[in-house]
Amino acid sequence: MFGRFGRGGGNFVAQYRVYPVSFVDKNEAENGDKIFIPPSALDRLSNLMFDDPVMLFELSNVKQKKRTHCGVLEFTAEEGVCYIPYWMMQNLLLTEGDVVKLQYTKLEKGNFVKLRPQTKDFLDISDPKAVLEMTLRRYTCLTLDDTIMINYNNRRYFVDIVELKPADAVCILDCDLNTDFAPPLDYVEPEPVFRNPPAVNGGNILGKEKGGAKRKDESAEPEPAADEGPKFLAFAGGGNRLDGKSSRPDLKPVEVDVPTTSLNIPKEFERFIRGPKPPDGGEKKKEEDGGGTGLPRRKAGKLVFGGASKASAEGGGGAAAKPKEEEKKEEPKFKAFQGTGNKLR
Repeated sequence: MFGRFGRGGGNFVAQYRVYPVSFVDKNEAENGDKIFIPPSALDRLSNLMFDDPVMLFELSNVKQKKRTHCGVLEFTAEEGVCYIPYWMMQNLLLTEGDVVKLQYTKLEKGNFVKLRPQTKDFLDISDPKAVLEMTLRRYTCLTLDDTIMINYNNRRYFVDIVELKPADAVCILDCDLNTDFAPPLDYVEPEPVFRNPPAVNGGNILGKEKGGAKRKDESAEPEPAADEGPKFLAFAGGGNRLDGKSSRPDLKPVEVDVPTTSLNIPKEFERFIRGPKPPDGGEKKKEEDGGGTGLPRRKAGKLVFGGASKASAEGGGGAAAKPKEEEKKEEPKFKAFQGTGNKLR
């Protein structure tokens, strides 16, 4: 099972029964690519005189022809057993107790990786690149066509590795790695909206077909109806809510007639201003007053206070003078205290 022993000339190959890291209560190892192997593996690696600061291994499922790469977290597993993250078992199509092949390897430094989220929920993260940078710090290497897991905000996101440079498997420790994203697997591009070309005089852009004749099937556009009168849109301005919600669509401005400057006086008020109706000359007086308003005509732009009462008093003075003169002529026949008196002295 093992190759030759010596500095730089040997190779480490072993086979183990594989189990997930949850069997040894090491759930934090699910957020990386490091595994647990027996202490005997460390002794054999020491005898091979491997002096690399980081040991990288190739894990492979011989039956399914699947492979990936990983690092070592601890040499504390039982003999003949290897504990790996569960997402790595899924990539290798392994179940609990299957046999996995472990081989020591060396990888080049990576300089580019292209990732593709499996769901578009990953795009809801406010800063996905920062989250990805924090996640990749727990990884030692990446393999093409692998699916890594990102645990963020109590949610698990699975991301596929679709492109790597300069090789299909690279080491990402102490390197400048450029990252790019591909659209998620479930992402659907919105359908393009085709707008009709602008029409000129109810026809096409040129206004005529071939031969210079106008189209017969063109329907004449109805002319806009003339405005019957001046209209005013009350409360036609826009507004925004403080809570950020959209305003009610059923609230629309209503057209109302523009108010005029004509003065409409009720009949009761007109009666109060004009006073009692004279027996004769009512029509003549109405014409002199300038209408049925009971107010005298005034020059435009001049405002007179008390003019109505004064005018009504002047206008009704002639009619009221005759009854007063008649009252003076008719004197009462009896006058009190009009007799003569005598003194006692």
